[in-house]
Amino acid sequence: MSDIADVPPAVVGRLRVICGELPEAYEEPAWIGLRWRIRRRTFLHVYTTDERRSAYIDLDDPAILMTFRAPPGELAALAHAGPPFFRADWGFNVVGMVLDDDTDWVEVAELVTDSYRVQAPRRLAFRLKAGE
Repeated sequence: MSDIADVPPAVVGRLRVICGELPEAYEEPAWIGLRWRIRRRTFLHVYTTDERRSAYIDLDDPAILMTFRAPPGELAALAHAGPPFFRADWGFNVVGMVLDDDTDWVEVAELVTDSYRVQAPRRLAFRLKAGE
């Protein structure tokens, strides 16, 4: 497992704020980078590619990647939208996004919240919708 040193602290800080609003969400080191989970289900993974690059997207330089779950209605649209989005083929509902200086963090918050809703038990997803 890696530590989070491969993800810039500013990115981790922004994601911590977003995920801190989600009931029972917690973070932990992943095999590379950092992931956020609800119960035992991962809804967000962020890491920086290295010299091995990414298996999901063809990039010339290392990049910060975020993978997340998308609801059925958004999955196809995001997967075919093109940069900064890409389809991660390790799960049936997983999409990725390159995070860079042009990232829209309001959009990231919406995507992460939707991903949480996909993975969370109904009771917790309902609490989120109800604004508790």
